[in-house]
Amino acid sequence: MARLDLRALAAKEGFRLEDTPELRATDRASAIATWKGRMVNEHISARVFAGLLPQLMAADVSAERQAEVAAMITEELRHAVLCASVVEALGGEAVAELPALPPVPAHEDATPLEAVLRNVLSICCLSETVAVALIDAERRATGPAALQSLLTTIVADEVGHSRFGWTLLDELAHRIDPGLRERLDDYLVVALEHLHTHELSHLPPRAAPSEAAEAIGVCDGLEARGLFFDTVETAILPGLELRGFRARECWAAATAAAA
Repeated sequence: MARLDLRALAAKEGFRLEDTPELRATDRASAIATWKGRMVNEHISARVFAGLLPQLMAADVSAERQAEVAAMITEELRHAVLCASVVEALGGEAVAELPALPPVPAHEDATPLEAVLRNVLSICCLSETVAVALIDAERRATGPAALQSLLTTIVADEVGHSRFGWTLLDELAHRIDPGLRERLDDYLVVALEHLHTHELSHLPPRAAPSEAAEAIGVCDGLEARGLFFDTVETAILPGLELRGFRARECWAAATAAAA
């Protein structure tokens, strides 16, 4: 198993939590575990975008768009370091084992265009749109000013990652014929089912352990779950419908499959 050690990079940040609320030992441990999990997830996200880049090249997507994704890789690596700096500021160690990571889907049964559209839908339009909503909610619930500033930086980048997917769909709309659109609808059922399963598995069905813990980034799982479903219903599905996808039908099939 690979080991992620961001202690040296985190130390260079010089991040401090000077106005942290009084924390019980259990709250501090929960916060360290939360930020360490985010550190790992952000690092993994860089790998996801790295897998997307050659697919954009194969699908003859513009060099400008390729450059955007290259920048996203750097941004996700930067997010991992920022999260690591919070771990260290809370008294933890920014070291973690990386889980076994499946390859970014190559979709070898599809054309290069269809393959990249599948991944852009899943990664940017679905996952990154949800990330924007969840991280922004955490930012608003956070107490320390330094932590709010850090989360503001992260959420601004995530907005760009989400917007990339939606605008790329618009840019490539002239290349999506009726047959491809129908196949993408079929894929959306799979992608939405994965989103549903993944997000709920990472959002515990419990309230935050305390107000102090929530103020330093430990999410209220019940509120986060509600926000997840609201984001799907009010942002993702309307965005997909606007672009000609049978989004609500796909979502109904996905949630039935995940039940």
